[in-house]
Amino acid sequence: MHVDTSTSHDAAVRMQGPGPLARHRQTLIVDTPSTFRQHVEPDLIERFKRGDLAAFESVYRRFERAAWTLALRLTGRRDVAQEALQDSMLKAFERARQFRGEAPFGAWLRKLVVNEALMQLRHDRLHIIEVFDEDLRGDDDAPPPWLLADAAALDRALNRLPDAARVVLWLYHVEGFTHIEIAEQFGRSTSFSKSQLARATRRLRELLIPQVEDTPCTTGSTTTA
Repeated sequence: MHVDTSTSHDAAVRMQGPGPLARHRQTLIVDTPSTFRQHVEPDLIERFKRGDLAAFESVYRRFERAAWTLALRLTGRRDVAQEALQDSMLKAFERARQFRGEAPFGAWLRKLVVNEALMQLRHDRLHIIEVFDEDLRGDDDAPPPWLLADAAALDRALNRLPDAARVVLWLYHVEGFTHIEIAEQFGRSTSFSKSQLARATRRLRELLIPQVEDTPCTTGSTTTA
């Protein structure tokens, strides 16, 4: 099944709760018109679990945009996001009986999308080799750079981060991964995760907050005819 997800999406950015720049935890949530939080009728879930193709089609259509957007934010490439979307949906269909209802259906599906996107990265599909130097630190005392950013500016800034740094930032702030869990995904140390997060936050601030350029002072200048 192929679904065209190339159309642009509208996003609203909001902050919830205190945040993790050293002392607090900040959660960055980007909502799209179709989200993982939408209600799914129990009957549809039961038919999905029984392998009903019409139910699969319905679930796919409901969550395709949210899943593709999430995969794109993690991978940074539309073609790979499309693969992650389709593969995660197929895996959800294959593993549907594993859904026990202990969490909302959308949360269960979201985890599958995240795992599939990370699998794409681990298989060197994107060749994540560009990272920030681990010994450099961010400015932990500065306010989160995305507080006043609009969705379009945030999208552009995220896409300009090195792949590894973008993924670490997203997993930590949005998906709620711990530094230990992120380190396991990359096969690196927790100091790697912490360093990438700090530098990604600092770089986002640089991209989102324009620097004030000095201009020549003209006060007191005179002109002659």
